Amino acid sequence: MRQMSPDRRAALRKVLAAALLAPLLLAASACSKPAKLPRLEADAVVLAFGDSLTFGTGANEAESYPARLAALIGRRVVREGIPGETSAAGLARLPAVLDEVRPRLLLLCEGGNDFLRRLPRQQTADNLRAMIRLAKDRGVEVLLIGTPEPGFTLTPPGFYAELAKEFGIPYEGEALAKILKDGSLKSDQIHPNALGYRMMAERVFEVLRKAGAV
Repeated sequence: MRQMSPDRRAALRKVLAAALLAPLLLAASACSKPAKLPRLEADAVVLAFGDSLTFGTGANEAESYPARLAALIGRRVVREGIPGETSAAGLARLPAVLDEVRPRLLLLCEGGNDFLRRLPRQQTADNLRAMIRLAKDRGVEVLLIGTPEPGFTLTPPGFYAELAKEFGIPYEGEALAKILKDGSLKSDQIHPNALGYRMMAERVFEVLRKAGAV
């Protein structure tokens, strides 16, 4: 058999390497694409579900983030926030709320009270996963909002981003962290004020816009 020249062997290695690398690059590109949502029709209902951050503790109802968001997106946003609610209580409450409201999109913001009570992270992650599945099983799209853990960094635990990736849903994990680090945007140590809720609504609106929902 005729031996291949060194130059030809090197060229062949480059071709093989490129052939092997191409699928990996394609997969990485697909994974890096931001999650998309169907466009919300004008009469679509959006459900904002969570605890005191959704209720709007620290501001009046018209200044809560769901109310601010409704004005930004031009769709009805139902505010279903219960102060003090844990993710386990939210999971128990969600099915009935979904059946009653029949939303097209769920804005899920739970976990803060779990962190304050020092409940296991895995328990919170499992409850959020179950809530996302409940919505998905009913044909409801989901946008996940990360709640920071108390502490010096005030950042949401990594499981929020992992859940968003697992389900291929949009994720907002920056707004509350920024708000709660700025005293001018807070009504107390754990709640935004009216200006903070406006910033939260604007950030959620931006995520929805980039996802194609509005």
